[in-house]
Amino acid sequence: MKLISSLLAPAVAAAALVALPGCNPPGKSGAGDAGKSVAANSAAARTWVAPGQKDEFYLFYSGGHSGQVYVAGLPSMRHLATIPVFGRYPGTGYGYDEASKAMLGDYTWGDVHHPGLSKKDGLYDGRWLFVNDNANNRIARIDLRDFKTKQILGPIPNSMGNHGSSFVTDNTEYVLVATRFSVPLPKGRYADPANYEKEFNGMVSGIKVDPTSGTMKVGWQIITPPFDWDLGSTGKGPSEGWAFWTSYNTEMAHDNLEANASQKDRDYAAIVNWKAAEAAVNAGQTTMLDGVAVIDPAKTPGVLYYLPVPKSPHGIDVDPTGRWVVAAGKLQPVASVFDFEKLQAAIAKKDFESEFRGVPVIRYDAALEGEVPVGLGPLHTQYDGAGNAYTSLFIESAVAKWKMPPWSADERADLNKVVLDKIAVHYNIGHLVVGGSDTKKPYGKYLVAMNKLSKGRHLSVGPSQPEDSELIDITGKKMELIYEAFTEPEPHFAQILKADAISPIEVYPKAENDDPNAVWDAKDTGATRRGNVVEVKMIAIRSHFTPDRIDVNEGDELVLHVTNVEQTPDMIHGLGIVEQNVNLVIDPGETKTVRIKMTKTGVFPFYCTNFCSALHQEMQGYLAVKPAVAVATQ
Repeated sequence: MKLISSLLAPAVAAAALVALPGCNPPGKSGAGDAGKSVAANSAAARTWVAPGQKDEFYLFYSGGHSGQVYVAGLPSMRHLATIPVFGRYPGTGYGYDEASKAMLGDYTWGDVHHPGLSKKDGLYDGRWLFVNDNANNRIARIDLRDFKTKQILGPIPNSMGNHGSSFVTDNTEYVLVATRFSVPLPKGRYADPANYEKEFNGMVSGIKVDPTSGTMKVGWQIITPPFDWDLGSTGKGPSEGWAFWTSYNTEMAHDNLEANASQKDRDYAAIVNWKAAEAAVNAGQTTMLDGVAVIDPAKTPGVLYYLPVPKSPHGIDVDPTGRWVVAAGKLQPVASVFDFEKLQAAIAKKDFESEFRGVPVIRYDAALEGEVPVGLGPLHTQYDGAGNAYTSLFIESAVAKWKMPPWSADERADLNKVVLDKIAVHYNIGHLVVGGSDTKKPYGKYLVAMNKLSKGRHLSVGPSQPEDSELIDITGKKMELIYEAFTEPEPHFAQILKADAISPIEVYPKAENDDPNAVWDAKDTGATRRGNVVEVKMIAIRSHFTPDRIDVNEGDELVLHVTNVEQTPDMIHGLGIVEQNVNLVIDPGETKTVRIKMTKTGVFPFYCTNFCSALHQEMQGYLAVKPAVAVATQ
């Protein structure tokens, strides 16, 4: 309780300052500064974004088993938007129009873990955000021009459990992914799990990204033993062209993993040369499996190596220079720092401790720079670009700040000296994120700790409690907790992007709407019947639909195209049809299409679901469905 009280003290003091009259900092007085009466250096002042002002950064959280992405602002931590990806979201009509229904396919949910921002020359370029679906082996691309999901690829062939994803190469040539689960291949083949070691396989996949459109396709795959691949990281600088993943099940256990996957003192990391994999495909050194070029690393030397890492690892992270690679094992209290230069030298000298199924295992000491005693339960490491690393400590419920190499002789003799600071978080931290940590130039201002348990640090909302995110200032020698916010379950990882890195559009210009069913004038609207198909082209504008009456017969298929002809920002219209399970949300300048089989007879009102004007309630119409019997007697 003393620890909690000490961490809460700055926030309590700031709150008291807000309540006190006459304590505005110099130059911060006046009606426009209402609510700013706090000490200039207080935690409250550093996170305060006044009404009408904007945050410095976007924070993109993975939404876990919600299947969505949450967007917040930093430093305010205010929720800005939910981007629907792998599940229906009535708030934006996602999953109800024909285009988004087609992307979702037959799946009703997804499990988003690791968002990855697109890059150019090792820096975020603000174009796309890629997110994985651990549950259904898919990957999606969100366009940051309009914050909408534009493609869902998958299920990925020969892959099961797309967890080790989405890790973006330096110029967004690939999004690299790896399997969490191993299965018999080809998928659909049955094998007894008792024969797990012989009959099951994992896979690493290179998802090729078109440099102009962002369209994704599976480029190549590397078959692996039945290890459970976890987190990954892509190289940069000297390690550009390489990628790294950890496995928490080198034991290849298939049952009771809690005990049986924790036998060895070290597990393996996969060291993948994706440029060599690309060359192997071009040279025809592959086998086609379910339509994908698959590489056997035992027959294609140089594509894959294994590296021992601390016991039951979770994260492996390349630093901004591209030279240092840090792996942490949940069951060892150290972060192992590997030198990529040493790793390359070991490969050149064939300094291997063994082979595993024809793939070389690099000797641990040959690549190791040092084991930093960070604390209990290390998971994931981020970097601030100033030579410091930050490792989440799940068991300890803390974040450790430590100094990256090169180390002095004195520090090398006692690596406890490179641990610079430690801060408690609440509680059981999983991931953490520093802005730009996976680029060549991190922002190094804030760290967000994503904690799995909140344990009553909020108003009670029943048994299903929110998760806790804590904002930590890392600009000083000591880390400082300055704000706390809560999210729905279950963020895993996040990305932070400078607000000025993108300029999202707020209206789709008429000239850019290439939907062949778009209409812009009331004279072009109306219904066309082709057999039992009735096709309607409609416009929505403040404060009416044209047409506002649709006549169909029982048994017809209604195909309804709605264009929002507004060209004013935030003039969104919706179309809800009562008792027909239809909700379209159409942004300014956008066209949406829905298909409905007319199985109910009667008259069904439709209305605008998005508040749009003083006459919003008047924006409605009727869908009249005539009984088939009545039609037959006419």
